[in-house]
Amino acid sequence: MKRAAKLLRTIALDASDTFVFDVPAISGEWAVSGAFRFCDQDPAKLGGKARAAFRSGFLGVQSWGWSTLAQIVPATEDDCEALIELLARQLVDRFGAPDMAIARTAAEEEVTFARSLCTHPISSLIAVQRSAGHGEVHEAFRRLQLREGQRHGKAFSFMEVEDDVEPNSELNCADMGQEPRLR
Repeated sequence: MKRAAKLLRTIALDASDTFVFDVPAISGEWAVSGAFRFCDQDPAKLGGKARAAFRSGFLGVQSWGWSTLAQIVPATEDDCEALIELLARQLVDRFGAPDMAIARTAAEEEVTFARSLCTHPISSLIAVQRSAGHGEVHEAFRRLQLREGQRHGKAFSFMEVEDDVEPNSELNCADMGQEPRLR
């Protein structure tokens, strides 16, 4: 009998990843941390969407795109092996690994690390926050807790605004939470 395992899959609760990242991950694909994608870059010099991927992205292994959230899902040892092979192939094809043996070793380490993040219950959502300092990349992972009885839904809602601010008018965000003043 094959041992049960847990892995990470990308999840998109709304369309925000399509705005945040140059290449968004496909929702539901296998995911790893992906910090290795920045090994040859200076995080302090990253800007825009590359900076967003560095700071808060999980790497979708198939699409080579980014996801803000990953979900812990059940997996088999066969799934783990297939993920290692897929990631190793991507490391050769997209990242320039010299051969499959070296790529497979790196992929095994990355998948082992991803599995170590799966200590929470199935369906838990995980977020990452990366920073760089003193020549090292630091990753902090946190579980997003749903309230009792709550299900995963949209991360953001859009609503129609009837009294919109004129495009050239001044808006002071600090005053938005205060009571209106009489003039």
